[in-house]
Amino acid sequence: MIYDLQKANVWKRISAFLFDFIVFGIVAVGIAFLISVITGYNSMLDEFKEMTLSNDVTIAEAISDGAQMSEEELAHLEKLFAELLNTNQRAAYLYTMVINLTLMIISLGILFAFLITEFIVPLLFKNGQTFGKKIFGIGVMRSDGVKMSTLMLFIRTFLGKFTIETMVPLIILLMMLTGSIGIIGPIIILLIFVLQIVMIISSKTFSPIHDVLAKTVAVDISSQMIFDTEEEMIEYKKKAHAEAVAKSDY
Repeated sequence: MIYDLQKANVWKRISAFLFDFIVFGIVAVGIAFLISVITGYNSMLDEFKEMTLSNDVTIAEAISDGAQMSEEELAHLEKLFAELLNTNQRAAYLYTMVINLTLMIISLGILFAFLITEFIVPLLFKNGQTFGKKIFGIGVMRSDGVKMSTLMLFIRTFLGKFTIETMVPLIILLMMLTGSIGIIGPIIILLIFVLQIVMIISSKTFSPIHDVLAKTVAVDISSQMIFDTEEEMIEYKKKAHAEAVAKSDY
C-alpha cells in the first residue's frame, strides 16, 4: 500500500493548456462581442472614426494613412486630434467612452471567460478538470493528495490566473501603449515572467504561480489517488506506514 504523487505528463499539460486556451479565447471573444452590442460600443466607435480632422479627412482615414506618414506629419496629426478633442464636446465624449468601454469589454470578456472555463467547468467536472484537462486525463488536487476545495479553486483561478498572470501584465501593456507608465511597467512584467519560470523549474511538481498560491498540483487522474477528506488521507498513510513496518520485520 504505497502512496506516490503521480504528476501529470508535461506534454499532456501543454496540450491541455493549448486546448483550454482556444476554448477560453472563443468564450472571451463571444462575451466581449455580446457586451459591445449591449453597450452600443460599435456605433460610438464608428461615429468617432467618421469625425473629420481637417480638409474633410476623417479619423479613420488618418489612422489608415498613419503608417506611411513622416514624423512631422504624425506630429501635425496628433496636434489636429488634440484640437478636435478640445473644441468638440461630442468628440471628447465619444473618445472617453470608447477608451473606457474598450477597457471594460476586454476586462469583462476575460473575467467571464475565466469564470466559465476555469471555475464553473472544473466545479462540474470535479477534481479541477477543465475541458482540456478532461480530454488529456489531468486532474488538480491539493499538494497533500486531498480534493481541492472551492476556495482553493477560486484562489487558483481568480487570484493566480486572472489577476496576477493575466490582468496585471495586460493592464501594464495597455498603459505602455498609451504612454502612461514608465520603465517600471516592463520591469513588473519581466519580474512576473521570471517568477513564473523560476517556480516551474524549482518546484518538485513544476507548479506555476496559480498552483503555488492555491497549494495545488496537476496530476494524472487515471493513476493518482485523490482523497475526499484530510482525515481519509491521514488514515491511509497510517495504514501504509503500518504495513511498511510489518514487512520490514520479516
